[in-house]
Amino acid sequence: MFSEPRSGRLAAWGNALLAGKVSPDDAALAIVGDDTVHRVAGLPGEAAPVGLTLALGRLRALGVSGFRVALPAPGHPLGLSGPPEFNARALEAGEAVVGFGAPHGLVPEVREAGPTGDVHTEVVWHCLAVRQAPPADVPSLGEAERELAEALWDATAALTRLDIAGAGPAAEAAIDAYRARAEVLGSGEEVLAPGYPPRAVRVLELARRVGLLVSVAQAAEGRSVAGAVSASELAARSAVLRPVERVARRARVAAYNAVVEEKERG
Repeated sequence: MFSEPRSGRLAAWGNALLAGKVSPDDAALAIVGDDTVHRVAGLPGEAAPVGLTLALGRLRALGVSGFRVALPAPGHPLGLSGPPEFNARALEAGEAVVGFGAPHGLVPEVREAGPTGDVHTEVVWHCLAVRQAPPADVPSLGEAERELAEALWDATAALTRLDIAGAGPAAEAAIDAYRARAEVLGSGEEVLAPGYPPRAVRVLELARRVGLLVSVAQAAEGRSVAGAVSASELAARSAVLRPVERVARRARVAAYNAVVEEKERG
């Protein structure tokens, strides 16, 4: 099911901290979210992993003045700028944070332990060298907003073509989750950290909606695989969903990176 990337939380609240909009403790609390603990390993000058508050302060001292997000997928190095080692680790994780102003990036490693119903999630962010270069395939906020408007139409049409009513409990649960999440998004929930421009907030909210719609369609499609849907029909559905999901990912990266893009322009 669709969920927000941990790299998005770290970049957004890290940028708010660097801008003096939030305290270090508030930033760390927001980044950890529902996880048990976050630590950062491999920081220059630190022999062992350290907590988020210390890590964010150390990165600022090292010259990092902003954080970007990368959400790469196979064949699509979205938000990455190299070198190959960092890109490979980020692709394996499906996400990363790229420092702006100094060549340091963070890739999360998620570890879970404990019995069902009492799982503890620990995240270790590995600090690695990054190349200070323009990130790959990240659109402007204006471009992302235009692409999303078209993608939302495509995703809705794809859902309409799927037999949601007969797709089973998995798809129905996905629909219920989408509706609940959409209500939360429409209730004024803070979708980005303080200091982000209103357009970035709007783009991220719309990207979330598109991503949720895609996840609903994928849940229904997965159920259809077990039924009598033809291979050509499944291929047609996938052909519709793939570019929609790509647009949503690009827009999310553009929204999270908006603060750094403003710094570059300013």
